[in-house]
Amino acid sequence: MPAEGVWISPSGVKTVIPLENNPEVFTSLLHDLGLSSQLGFYDVYSIDDADLLAMIPRPAHALIFITPAQMYYASRKEDGIASDMAMEDLTYNKAGDEDTIMWFRQTIGNACGLYALIHSVANGPGKQYLQKGSLLDRLFAEAKPLQPEPRARVLYDSEELEQAHMRAARKGDSVPPPAEDHPALHFIAYIKGQDGHLWELEGATDGPVDRGLLPPDDDVLSPKALELGIRKFLNHSEGNPNFSIVALSTKD
Repeated sequence: MPAEGVWISPSGVKTVIPLENNPEVFTSLLHDLGLSSQLGFYDVYSIDDADLLAMIPRPAHALIFITPAQMYYASRKEDGIASDMAMEDLTYNKAGDEDTIMWFRQTIGNACGLYALIHSVANGPGKQYLQKGSLLDRLFAEAKPLQPEPRARVLYDSEELEQAHMRAARKGDSVPPPAEDHPALHFIAYIKGQDGHLWELEGATDGPVDRGLLPPDDDVLSPKALELGIRKFLNHSEGNPNFSIVALSTKD
């Protein structure tokens, strides 16, 4: 039985209340799912002001970039990256050790934020902070050997994940919208993979996007990582300030 507030769309898609764009909400949810309390999310107020960047504990293990639709689609078009693809149209089909990245196709409506959080700790340095036997640890173990469609079902069918998300969706500073509402925002995760590359992870694309090799000592908040990733979107902002960035870092 769906958790209270979950909506099943006319096409049969499970749809949840979207997460508030709030680092405290993000941190609370990931702790609930099994991430160590040593890690938390921090607002990145500027990627140009050195003093504001210095407020973020380093290294940053992951970034989540929240972008409005106009900026998102303009950047995707320029890069030639398809989005909002149907599952049957995916060409990405790697599973298990075929890829160093664990990517999930988003099949839960309004769960862009949840998938970004999951991608931020399924990969990169944040993964080592997952508690053994936690919900995410178990879901990742089940999902790793699977190809995209059955892997997506692992998250879709998890009642524990659904309940944890809905608890978090009711937190924050604003009144949560009904699940039937569809906010025009996209949540994109960035991590540094075991291969040293910057990876862009979003459940609406045709698999993970390799943004290129980073220097050995660079984290995802380094100038090079920002140039390869988030600045590609900001080049299409047209003065729109309605984007935000949060960083997953070890707490001070």
